[in-house]
Formats: sequence, structure tokens, C-alpha cells
Amino acid sequence: MSIPANRRRFLAYLVAAPTLTVAAKIGTAEPALAAVPTPPAPADLLDLGDILILAGSPTANLLTLTVDEDGGATLHLPRAEVGQGITTATAMLVADELDLPLALVRVVLDDARPELLFNQLTGGSNTIRSVYRPVRTAAAAARARLVAAAAARWGVPATTLRTEDGAVLGQDHRATYAELTRDAARTDLGPTTVTPKSEHRIVGTPTSRVDARAMVTGRQRYTLDLDLPGHPTMVRRPPTINGTVRRVHNAAAVKAMPGVVDVVVVETGVAVLAETFGQAQQGKDALEVSWNPGTVDDEDDDTIRRKLRAAALPFVVPPLLTQYQDAEFDFAFVSHAPLESNTAIADVRADRAEIWAGLKSPIVAQQTIAGELGLPQHRVKVHVVQGGGSFGRRLFFDAALEAARISKAAGRPVKLLWSRIDDMRHGRTRAASHHKLRATFALGNVLTFEHRVASVETDFGHGLGEILTATAAELPVGGNLSFAQTVFLTTIKSPYHFGVTTQLLNEVPLRMHTGSWRSVYSANTRGAEEIFVDELARRLRRDPVAFRRAFLKTDRQRAVLDKVAVEGQWGKALPAGFAQGVGFHEEYKSCTACLVEIDARDRAHPRVTRAVIAADYGLPVNPRGLEAQLLGGLTDAISTTLTAGLHIDRGLPLEGSYSQFHYARQADSPTDVRIFIMPPSGEPGGAGELGVPAAVGAIANAYARATGVKPRSFPINFPVDFEPFPR
Repeated sequence: MSIPANRRRFLAYLVAAPTLTVAAKIGTAEPALAAVPTPPAPADLLDLGDILILAGSPTANLLTLTVDEDGGATLHLPRAEVGQGITTATAMLVADELDLPLALVRVVLDDARPELLFNQLTGGSNTIRSVYRPVRTAAAAARARLVAAAAARWGVPATTLRTEDGAVLGQDHRATYAELTRDAARTDLGPTTVTPKSEHRIVGTPTSRVDARAMVTGRQRYTLDLDLPGHPTMVRRPPTINGTVRRVHNAAAVKAMPGVVDVVVVETGVAVLAETFGQAQQGKDALEVSWNPGTVDDEDDDTIRRKLRAAALPFVVPPLLTQYQDAEFDFAFVSHAPLESNTAIADVRADRAEIWAGLKSPIVAQQTIAGELGLPQHRVKVHVVQGGGSFGRRLFFDAALEAARISKAAGRPVKLLWSRIDDMRHGRTRAASHHKLRATFALGNVLTFEHRVASVETDFGHGLGEILTATAAELPVGGNLSFAQTVFLTTIKSPYHFGVTTQLLNEVPLRMHTGSWRSVYSANTRGAEEIFVDELARRLRRDPVAFRRAFLKTDRQRAVLDKVAVEGQWGKALPAGFAQGVGFHEEYKSCTACLVEIDARDRAHPRVTRAVIAADYGLPVNPRGLEAQLLGGLTDAISTTLTAGLHIDRGLPLEGSYSQFHYARQADSPTDVRIFIMPPSGEPGGAGELGVPAAVGAIANAYARATGVKPRSFPINFPVDFEPFPR
């Protein structure tokens, strides 16, 4: 076969490209490799977190921080706490800058504030990165006012005073912040300087969550714990995704049931209002409803898989004149499955409305609900309540919108509760995806690396799209890209010098309830790549850790990988059926490596028995919180790699409970987990998304080494071993 001249030139360029010599694995005699440098990816230049920070910068300093008359401080945080620990981390920043005990700092979640524009969306591992400077600046300004007030009171220069534990001190004077608050409110601002990092007392110190005791004792108040008027409400939902009500056959009979207050039809189903949630559920279950079709009634796992495989874009580089390695992977739909199912409280009147819910995009929620109700936006008050879990699920405000619709239709305040079955079947899921990978190599060197991702369309209709549109001119990617393409290109990048690298996404537009599950595209995309890297290393007869180390781009990355290799005793002898696996990931200015050990003697029930994780977050504001993030990422990865997914049958997930969605239990989790947060450098990187992809790769790689079976479909063990709930 003849090779076109342009192809010959392309391959010649690859082979003759400038080289960068990198070291082999520490302590081995393996020769160093000459890695073909990979040009920066868009995510290297500007990642999604950078975009969110850029979009929010015009209003970044519109924070409210008060020093109260009791001497404590209250920060109104324009973000959503859903368990990621941001209230603790921001309280630590305030405490350090104000020189105040942490116990005296309160953090409350801001109501929807439309004047913040694009600065009230929680996502993209962006919160601490975006508020780090503004919160410190606000606290430093408050401290400066207190010092100026004390200086004026005592008639001394402010430069002669200092602060300590909630008080201003002079040579012969001392006044608490409580004593100075009123004067400080009337005092001109003195010189403002933030505390140097070298003088931090609290930031960088492992700190327990400020809400931990309330959470474990049941005192933490979530949406339905609020003492507000409203009728308990549940909704009878269609038997397929996006189905609609055709006719309710027995509304009068259900209204006559004990405790039932009303039955109303809304866009998403039939709502039953009652005196108790038990009565609302009984009424909901008693409804007889005819339904119109949904949007994916003819789809199931097989049809979706075929469409994804057909949608995967072709490789650019054919395997000509070089050796190559190919692989394909499939990932199932995954539920967010937060402990707190979808809930909201709504009180809609003729001229106003008030909403309470866990919301990560409250401004868009306010705008949408106001439009739906036909009210001016300022007449709709939206309160952000701490949420009981989820990464990405509460970017969508479907419960708040549905509660508002029901309240308007019924003319009463409502407390809406989605059942666990509702949340599993009609909630948001991580989209199923198919992955094709190819690498060409010669003389032990990787020349090209291609990854083609085909995914069911991920819905970004929760406010992120507006932010991407507003900052489009700043993006390092050309063309009129979709929201999905922009998110993909500003989050996905390879950490390796694998020559000419291309990672491309193509989406199948199925109208399903998808959303940004933790790590969005990275969990599957980078997870698949880390599995492929192991297989490529094996093909080249290299140790997986040494191979990664040789091709990683920076010393910072290698330090993280070296840490887990040393602490995890990489390469130690293990009994038959046991094995180690490793994975690496970099995203949002942070990087991590994960090493696991697995017991796969029973292939149907493999168990991760040990894990060692290291991460470099730049400046770790709360190392204990970051450890929790990594532990959560490991648990998510164990679940979705081994057992947890959703089966689609006739347009609806079969799973409807935790007993059916096989998320990891305590018995499935390793008792030996060691987590290392690398020493501080620079400013904070992203935290929430980082921990999943490396762990996905490590677990799959350990399974392959233990069993000799290359996993290609995830979760690995995915039977329908339950009787599905009725539709």
C-alpha cells in the first residue's frame, strides 16, 4: 500500500520531533525514555474553574462580612454547601484574617442575589479558588476598621496596635471586637493588608468541619427540617422519562382519602397535598393516571450503546509504519443518589413567591421560577439551604420549580418531597459514554495518543451555559463550540508527554435527565485513559509506575506519583487473586495519584482492601477537608467501577433504591486508607472533582492484574439481581 506524501511527512515530523529527557522510576535500572513533547491543551491554558472565576470577577468582592456585637463574625457566602466543606474552609480564612477564634466565625448561605450576575454558581471545583482572595480581603478590611476605631478611641497611631484572639491590643490598652464594633462601623477604613501566608495560624491546619457535630447528631437543618408552613406533597410521576399526564381517572376519590388536601396536575405529574407525608404517599400511590409518551420510551441499554458506538469519531492517525495499541470502553449511566432526595418548600401568592431549597445555581432558579409564575424577578425570594449531598445534582432546581408550580396551582404553600424511587428514576444521572483510544509508538516512545468520547448529551441548562456564553471571547478554543464541548475541552487534558494528543467529544442528543455528576467528563474519560496507560505500559514491557513517571510532564506530578509508590510499597509481593493498581489525574490546578490493593479472588465480589492517595492542591486551606474529598472520590470510584450503575429499560432506569443501585457499603470500603496532602505551594487548586478519575483507573488496573481480565464495561459487575419497582 502506498502512503500519501502528506502522511509520510506527518510521521516524519513525529519521529523527528524535539525530545525531552525524563527520568525512569526511582530505584530501577530501566533506561530513561525520550518523550515527544505534547503541546498545551486548552485546559492547560484556561480551565473551567478559571472561566467561572473570570465570569464572576466583576462582582467577586460583593461579599457581606459583619463583625457582630457579640464579637463574632458572620460571612454571607454566595455558594451552596452540599457536604463539600466550604463553610468550614471559608470560616478558616475569615478567622485567620480577623485574628479571631474559629468558633466565633459563622458562615451562612446567601439568598439568590441577582446583582452578583455570574458569581453565585457552585461548581467546577471553583469555590475556594474564587473566594480565597475576596474573603481574605473582606476580613482584612474589617480588621483594619477595628484597629482604626481603637486607634481613634485611644488617640494612638494605628501602626502601634495589633490584634489577637478577637481583640485589639496596644501597649496600655485592650478592647474586644465586641466593644469596638459600633465605633468601627463609623470609622474610616485604615490601611488594609492581608495576612502573609507565613503567619497563618488556622489555614493549612487540619480542621474538623464546623457543622460536623450538628450533622452526626441530627441537629443540622435541611430543607424539610425548616419550621415553615406548607402541606406535605408528593408527585405521581410518569412511567417513562419526560412523559406527561393525559388524564387522571380518580382525582375525586383520592381527594376524599384521609388527610388528603388537594390533587393538582402539573407539567411533571400529579401532585398530592396532604396533612402528612405518609398520607401524601398513600394518595399518590392510589392515583389512576393515563400518560402520554416520554422522549426515550424506545431506548434501552442496548440501543443506547449502539448509538454511542456509532457516534464515536474516527481516529486521525491510522496504524501505518508504527506499532499501535487500541482499546474501547463503555460506562453506564450513574445516579447522583444523594442522601437527601430532591426537596423544596414553596409559598406562591398572587403577587409574590418564596422558595427554600438546596440550590447551586440560585439566580437562574429565581429567574426561571419568576418567569414561570409570571412575577417580576424581585418578587420571588429564593433561599439557599444547606443540601444533604450531591456533586452537581443541585445545579438543577427542578424540585424548586416543581414546588412553585404546585403551590401556584393549589393556592397553598407546599413542602415537596421526592421519594427515593423518584430521585433514582427521574433525577439527574451521569451520562452513559463509549470511549475509543489509540496510541502509536516506536522504539519505546509514544508518538500519538487519540481518545474519542461518545456520550449521551449532558444537560447544562442550569446557568453554566450563560457563563460560558458571557466569557466566550476569553476561551482558548476556537469556533462556535457547544456548552458540552467547551466544558470537555476546559477540563480534559492528558498529564503525559504522549506526542500529538487529541481528545474529542461527540454527543448523542437523547432527551434524558442527565447532569454534571462528580468530575463531569473526567471520571470516565481520564479513568479510561489511566486503564489504557497500564495496558500500553504492559505492551511496552514497562512497569506501570515507571512508565507513568517517564512521561509525566512536571516534577510536581512526579512527586505525587512517587509518594504513593513509596508509601504504598508499589510492587510488593501479594497472594494469588490480590493485586495493586495505580492511577494519576490532574485537573483544576491540582493533581493526585492513587494506589489501591484489591482482593479479586471472588470475581463477582471484588473488594478494595487498601488505598494510598497523595494530592497536591497548591495551598491546602483545610487538609482534613481535602482528605475527606479524596476519601469520597475513592468511594465513588469503588462504586461506579465495580458495582453501581443504572440499567435503562423502555426509557426508564430499573433501579429505584439503594438496595438496587449498588453503591459501596462499609463492607465494600477499605479499612486501610492513607491520604497524603503535599506541602503548600502557590494558591488553592480545585478539590471536589479531583479524587475520582485516578481512583477509577487504579481500581480497574488492580482488577486486571489480579484476574488477568481486561475490564471493558463499567461497572464491572452489573447484573439485574433485583425485582424492579413497578412503574
